[in-house]
Amino acid sequence: MLDIFLYGNVLWGMARAATTSDAFNAVAEPRRREILNFIALQERPVGEIVDSLGMEQPSVSKHLRVLLEVGLVNVRRDGRRMLYRTNAEAIRPLHEWTETFARYWRQQLSRVKERAERRSETSKDIETNFIPRRKDDFDGNKN
Repeated sequence: MLDIFLYGNVLWGMARAATTSDAFNAVAEPRRREILNFIALQERPVGEIVDSLGMEQPSVSKHLRVLLEVGLVNVRRDGRRMLYRTNAEAIRPLHEWTETFARYWRQQLSRVKERAERRSETSKDIETNFIPRRKDDFDGNKN
């Protein structure tokens, strides 16, 4: 038998971090980030999250449970309803971590902008020194 995946067996033994181990693993799931965004400014019941995001109720409940376990979501009972809201304080470490990269990209974009402006100034200088020529000026018989 020919094994075309020479290192495939290496990955079998690697354990994946549980989504409930920390906030970073929890927000790795795009639907959880979508839920966090939706409940960031206002607490909402599960049914409203389901309707607004077009997700199935069991899926929303599962994602909310994960977010609750890592502390990214707060829940409050209002009669029979459970109201969920993003826990902004728990998101602070995520924000601080991503801010490092935001600063990097702001620096990179500033450098690109400066370089483009320098090139633009250089091309303006070339344009002002440019003397247009007629087709006859390029005749091979003339020097």
